[in-house]
Amino acid sequence: MADADHAYLDARVSMMATGLHDPDTIDRLATLPLSALVDQLGLDALLDAAPSPRARSRAIEQALVHQLLAELQVLIRPLQGDERELMLAWGRKYALYNLKTLLRGKLHALEAETIAEQLFDLPAPIRLPIHTLFRAESVEELLRQLETGPYRQIARQAREVYARRREPFALEAAIDQHYYLGLARHVRTFGAPHGTALRRLIGAALDRVDLLWLLRFRLCYGLSPSETFYWLVPSTGLLGRERLLRLVALDGLEPVIEALPAPLAGQLAGSDDIAEVQRRVNIHSATIARALLAHGDSAPARALAYLMLRETDLLRLFAIIQGRLLGLAQHTIDAALERAPSGCTWRAAACARREEA
Repeated sequence: MADADHAYLDARVSMMATGLHDPDTIDRLATLPLSALVDQLGLDALLDAAPSPRARSRAIEQALVHQLLAELQVLIRPLQGDERELMLAWGRKYALYNLKTLLRGKLHALEAETIAEQLFDLPAPIRLPIHTLFRAESVEELLRQLETGPYRQIARQAREVYARRREPFALEAAIDQHYYLGLARHVRTFGAPHGTALRRLIGAALDRVDLLWLLRFRLCYGLSPSETFYWLVPSTGLLGRERLLRLVALDGLEPVIEALPAPLAGQLAGSDDIAEVQRRVNIHSATIARALLAHGDSAPARALAYLMLRETDLLRLFAIIQGRLLGLAQHTIDAALERAPSGCTWRAAACARREEA
């Protein structure tokens, strides 16, 4: 990337970063009634246009995703080559959400209209050929349709896994796994001056995914160490291949946390359930992204850090709006926002139930 493009992207990111919400703002928004909340966010027209709570929720979600991906398109304008492809590879997760929706619809023989209602309307650079995929007669044919273009590796691997196992879980896990493998592969191609920052940023995201998958697969789903390791993606951060091999062999939450490298072991010490691990590891990865955004000297890394933080921002806003639309208790919304340790959330829920009784 030329110096002028570097300067333009840095300036764009710095300007856009001023719109990120700090924790105090999220806390304030979380206490607002629905009407005041959507008015502040400029989304009130969507509520007026949608006829049902479900339609309103979907319209809000579509609008927030559209906002995020519009910002992605702004940030990739000065980028070329590997830098542009990495940013698009990150954004393709939303196309993969659409792919999984299409696959579930095919597996459950849903009507095309029902499936279409659940799809995100995506910009051209990451869009799937939806109309072609709708015409596919089977899961295998649908995936084969994608075996050219940017989704070819994910589609091929998913089709091969499904042919062997015929399990929806394995199919979706293969899609997720190869999405993250693609990100790891992209960042390993970068040298100076951007490679170190990008590997740290993507590494923190992969550390988070690997740790949560490892704990869920081993402790919740009861998978063996070897099967758990099969689904993990060696990180460019703290949890590389050899460390993951050691971690999957451990039984129980506490031994896994104790065996983690610094600073994760210290930051997660005392976590007594996976929800609390998730809350703390999310803080860890967000802290790295914020540091790179504030002080990094790589424009592509700062841009990707911004998008990651912006996505978290918008997901939190959607959690608040969704909670208000569904009439959920405040402690349930707080749990979705991860505003407090999980134990505090459940104690608050128990207190609320006692008060209601």
